[in-house]
Amino acid sequence: MSDHSILQGWLRGAVGALVLTAALAAAGCAQTPTPQERRGALAEELAPARGAAPGVAPPDIAASRRNAIVQAAERVAPAVVSISTVRRVGPRSAWEQMMMGGAREIPGLGSGFIIHRDGLVLTNEHVVRGADQVVVTLPDGREFDADVVGTDEVSDLAVVRIRLPRGGEPLPAAPLGDSDQLLIGEWVIAIGNPLGFYLSNTEPSVTAGVVSAVGRNLVPGGGEQRGYYLDMIQTDAAINPGNSGGALINALGEVIGVNSSILSQGGGSEGLGFAIPINRARRVVLDLVEDGRVRRAWVGAEVEPLPGDDLRRFRGVRVARVAPGSPAARAGLQPGMVIAAVGSKRVRTPLDWEAGLLAARVGSPVEVHIADGGERVVRVVPSDLPSVNAERIQALRDFQLISVTPAIQAERGLANPQGALIASVTEEARTTTGLREGDVILQINRVRVTSAEDAATALRAAVGRGAVLFFERQGRVLQTAFYIR
Repeated sequence: MSDHSILQGWLRGAVGALVLTAALAAAGCAQTPTPQERRGALAEELAPARGAAPGVAPPDIAASRRNAIVQAAERVAPAVVSISTVRRVGPRSAWEQMMMGGAREIPGLGSGFIIHRDGLVLTNEHVVRGADQVVVTLPDGREFDADVVGTDEVSDLAVVRIRLPRGGEPLPAAPLGDSDQLLIGEWVIAIGNPLGFYLSNTEPSVTAGVVSAVGRNLVPGGGEQRGYYLDMIQTDAAINPGNSGGALINALGEVIGVNSSILSQGGGSEGLGFAIPINRARRVVLDLVEDGRVRRAWVGAEVEPLPGDDLRRFRGVRVARVAPGSPAARAGLQPGMVIAAVGSKRVRTPLDWEAGLLAARVGSPVEVHIADGGERVVRVVPSDLPSVNAERIQALRDFQLISVTPAIQAERGLANPQGALIASVTEEARTTTGLREGDVILQINRVRVTSAEDAATALRAAVGRGAVLFFERQGRVLQTAFYIR
């Protein structure tokens, strides 16, 4: 081999080695990127999508994301507020006084919504019950002290007024709809502040569902529920603790109910939520704002279910008792008459009868349909509740009492024809004695109580010593004992 051939071979080898070295170097750089290069590559992978695959037009779904539920929530959410309360409770015994000192402060929280731009807020009665201090928090985080305008325990509704600074801007108010026009199965949205003690956010949350049923009647279930919830809206939109008093709205962004209660085995939402129809709430608001109380209609007739069997739960309802001199007596209702309907509401159970009277107004005739072979109509003109105009007797500093009469016995469905009905009681006395509004005092120590005056006298005689008191509550006779300072 010539020297020239040897030189050419050496050059070819040297060039190949250089190319190979460069390739290996490039490969080494690709396998060991810097941290900045790795972060940049990952950010590129996680960047928002820029559209569909090449050659395929992306679907126009941007507009569909802003559906009716989104727009309805945006319309009402600015008016949905959180309501924080403080209730001060004194010691219930000498032991609590010694161990805990003075009054305790018990916090509470619920939801509500603004119904007028001057700061009127609608919520549940049990949200503000016994509150000594009320603070309303807007979705934007602003906080205002507020006053309770009025409450109605029967309907579980309350009106609160925000203390707005002078010259302040009007607040956003939620538009109110018509709950009489609800459709079974239509979309509804529950807006409130659930679990408010666990979340620091002030914005309300939204859950969606449908109208499951209307005209639902619920019997007392303990806890915060003291009475019957009648003629309610049922929904499967999740309503959780803290949502009480929030808004139930339709797909148009109109409030059609006030979130009030749930049926649950574990305390959370199980798809059985209930709201007070806004049409009823509207009437209660007008009464509370104008008069500070609800002027509730009374007809003076009690009903009972017709005898049935195990297979027929709802055979109907008949008149059981009619109070002498009552509107029902003047209209000609008599015991034994079978009631088919009240106004436009069919009556199958005693609760249907009570629900049918919710819309009754004092002085406005109510059509009661009687089934006696055919069906005829009796027009009853309701009056004020007998207890509204009854004389109130002050007992100590804590109780206002009313003597039980036949009319009041019929109004309240009492088992005892005599006694002292508790019309009002202070929060301190409620905590100390266990008594509450609607209880009927029957006996204090060894003194039989037949009137409000009897009860007031017996309570004064027990000052400075213990009192054993017997009273009627929901048809049962109970006993309590306490010390009167």
